[in-house]
Amino acid sequence: MNTPNIPDYSITDDVVGGLTPEEFKAAFRQHPAGIAVITADCGDGPVAMTASSVFSVSAEPPVLVFSVSAQSSAAPTILAAETIVVHMLTADNLDLAQLAATSGVDRFADTSIWERLPSGEPYYIHAHAWIRGRVVDHMKIGDSTVVAVHALESSVPDDAAAAQPLVYHNRTWHQLGESSKIR
Repeated sequence: MNTPNIPDYSITDDVVGGLTPEEFKAAFRQHPAGIAVITADCGDGPVAMTASSVFSVSAEPPVLVFSVSAQSSAAPTILAAETIVVHMLTADNLDLAQLAATSGVDRFADTSIWERLPSGEPYYIHAHAWIRGRVVDHMKIGDSTVVAVHALESSVPDDAAAAQPLVYHNRTWHQLGESSKIR
């Protein structure tokens, strides 16, 4: 597996200044984020990781981004992959989010919960929706890498609007539903 040559956009305190890691984390604990699971396989076996950093960048062309921490065991494979699958999760997929977030487990041991797409990427068959995409760029910042992905195909159920999204807020899993609407 060859990790791509990723440019390092280093930001140093003497140039920019900034928050301490603790201050930054405290601020973001109050910012809820949707949950996704990223999967990839470069030929050494499938990997998965849970991510709260997925967001759309552009609809035309269809591009999304997410970040990968260097501490993730899935990082080397995801960063070397040409294509990945981003699984958008709902509250019904909490078990999948927890599986992909648990260190030291084989996230693909249960062969009844995943398959391969015709193009070869591993995907979880019970994920609410997924997007398969081609990695188009990387940007390393600190101990993380931002990955830009051009969306190639997706699977979204007809009743997607009725789903209760899974979100992460203040170190806790939550679901959004009618009772969480304020307007």
